Amino acid sequence: MNPQNKALVENLNQDLAAEYQTMVMCNTYAASVLGEHRKQLRELFRDEIPDDMKHAKFLADKIVALKGTPTLSVPHAPKAENDLDMLENILRMRAETIQRYGKRSQEAEAAGDIALRKDLEEMIRDATRHMEECEKILRGFIQTP
Repeated sequence: MNPQNKALVENLNQDLAAEYQTMVMCNTYAASVLGEHRKQLRELFRDEIPDDMKHAKFLADKIVALKGTPTLSVPHAPKAENDLDMLENILRMRAETIQRYGKRSQEAEAAGDIALRKDLEEMIRDATRHMEECEKILRGFIQTP
């Protein structure tokens, strides 16, 4: 494997681990959410999991195609004390995902893998949509002291 692909595989594995982390967060948060916003937040978190799984499957397949080995690591997911913490954690994860995939898209282009760049751009669109939905809910969320 050439050095450029090796670095790309390492970075894609970080992305894969982050997708696993987000799935764990969303599943745990969906089960844990309480209060008057439970139904809406549970749906928000559960609806994100299929896209995260699709991204994880894609990343694992791409890593193998580049002659790498997909990670089995799942980073520690941040705990949340309340519904607001859950929303803020998910929002932060989505922003980080968008930033990472933007960098990865540039790396893919530099490596001459235009198909990967385009796939990453679609994943950026998915993450952006999830982030926007989370922002809308967060905007209307009333934090009580």
